[in-house]
Amino acid sequence: MTAVALAAVAVALAVVFGGKASSEPAEAEARVPGEPTVEIISPRNGARQTSHAAVVKVAVDNFELAPRQFGGEPQLDEGHLRYSLNRVPDCVDPVKLLHAINSPLGKGRLVGKSFDYAKYAGPNGVLAERIGSAGSYSPGTRPEIYYHALPPGFYRLIVNLAQNNGATTQVHAVTNFQILQPPGHHAKTCEDGKVPSAKAAARLG
Repeated sequence: MTAVALAAVAVALAVVFGGKASSEPAEAEARVPGEPTVEIISPRNGARQTSHAAVVKVAVDNFELAPRQFGGEPQLDEGHLRYSLNRVPDCVDPVKLLHAINSPLGKGRLVGKSFDYAKYAGPNGVLAERIGSAGSYSPGTRPEIYYHALPPGFYRLIVNLAQNNGATTQVHAVTNFQILQPPGHHAKTCEDGKVPSAKAAARLG
C-alpha cells in the first residue's frame, strides 16, 4: 500500500509541476513522420531511486546534433539539446499551490530549484556557465548528461531541441522522478503554514 501511495503522489506531483502521469518514457506529444522528436529514455517517468546521481539518456530522431556548429547560424533540423532539471520544493506556499492547481497547464506551475550548474551538471554545467544559461538549462551536444550530488526529493526534467544559436524549438520531452530519503531519514517539517510536497499532490485529489 505504501508503494501504491507513493506512486500516486508522484503522478499527482507530475500534474502540478509538469509532465505526464505515466510510467512510460516521456516524449514529445505529437509525432509527425519526418518531424524532429526527442524522447527521454532514462530516468523513466515516475522512477524512484536511492542514487543521488541521474544518468539522463535521450533518443533524438530527424534532428542532427552538431557539436561543431554550436553557437553558429541556425540550420534546418540541426543543433543541440537543452537540459533543464528542477527539484520540486519540499514545502509549497499555499498561494502558489492554488495557482498551480487552477492552471496546471499554464505559467502557474511551480518550478523549483535549478540544478543546471557546474556543481551538479558537470561539463554541461560548465558550458552553461560559460554561455550564461546556468540556472536555466545545461546545453548538450550528446544525447546524454550526468547529474550528481542531487539531494532527496521530487525532480522534473525537460529536454528541448535547440538550434545551433541556442534558440529553443517547440520539440521537447518531460519526465518526473524521485530520489528517496536514506533509510531512517525523513523530510524536514514545513513551517509558516507551507504545504509538504506530498500533501500538495493530495490536494489534487
